[in-house]
Amino acid sequence: MGCAQSLVSVLAPVIREWHRRHPEVAITLRESTAADELHGFVDSDEVDLALMPAPVPGRFTITTVAEEEIVLTAPTGHPLAEQPTVRLEDLGGVPFVHYAAENGLSAWLDRSFARAGVRPEPVMRTAVTTAAPQLAAAGLGIAVCPVSALSDGFPGAVRSFSPRWVRQLVAVTSAEPDPLAARFIRNLSNHGVHVPHGVRTQLAADSPTSTKTR
Repeated sequence: MGCAQSLVSVLAPVIREWHRRHPEVAITLRESTAADELHGFVDSDEVDLALMPAPVPGRFTITTVAEEEIVLTAPTGHPLAEQPTVRLEDLGGVPFVHYAAENGLSAWLDRSFARAGVRPEPVMRTAVTTAAPQLAAAGLGIAVCPVSALSDGFPGAVRSFSPRWVRQLVAVTSAEPDPLAARFIRNLSNHGVHVPHGVRTQLAADSPTSTKTR
C-alpha cells in the first residue's frame, strides 16, 4: 500500500492490528511526499490502495476515512501561542518553517496563503513533514502542519485556526476495492486519526475534534 509521508502514523496502528490478526497477509508500504507519485503507484498497480489527502483525480475510486485538522505550531512563548486560536491573516510576515518543493504540502500551503492574501516569511524548508513542527518548536519560526505530524511529547505550542482548518483523508483505489482492501479501509475509518493527549489538550476549546479523530 501507499501513503502520504505524513500519514504513516495513521496507518501504523492499523497495520499492527493486521499483523496480529492476519499474519498470513504481507504488507509493503510505499511512502511519498508527492500526490502525483502516489497516483502513479495506484495507476500502475504497485499498490492496492493509497492513503492520502483529498482532492484526488476523478479516475480513482475514493473512500473518505477521516477528517484531519491543520494546526499551527510554534515555540512556547511565541506571540501567536498566546492566542486561543489563530487566523491565517495572523501569519503575514511571520518567520515560517516551510516545506521543500518535493513535499506536496508546499504548493498546497502556498495556494492557501495566496487565497487568503497572506505572505509568511520562509526562513528554511524541509522535505519531511514531521520535521517542520519540531524545527518550529526549536525556535526557528512557526509551522503549519497536519495534526498527524505531531507526536506524543511535542515540545512546542499547538493552536487551532479560526475558522477551523481541516482536510479529508481518503483511501484511493484504481477501481472498487477488493474484499481484503475494503476490510482494511473499514479498519482505517474505524481507527481515524489519533491526536496525542498533550496536543489535544492544547487545541482550542471552541475547535472540537472530528468524530473520526481519536
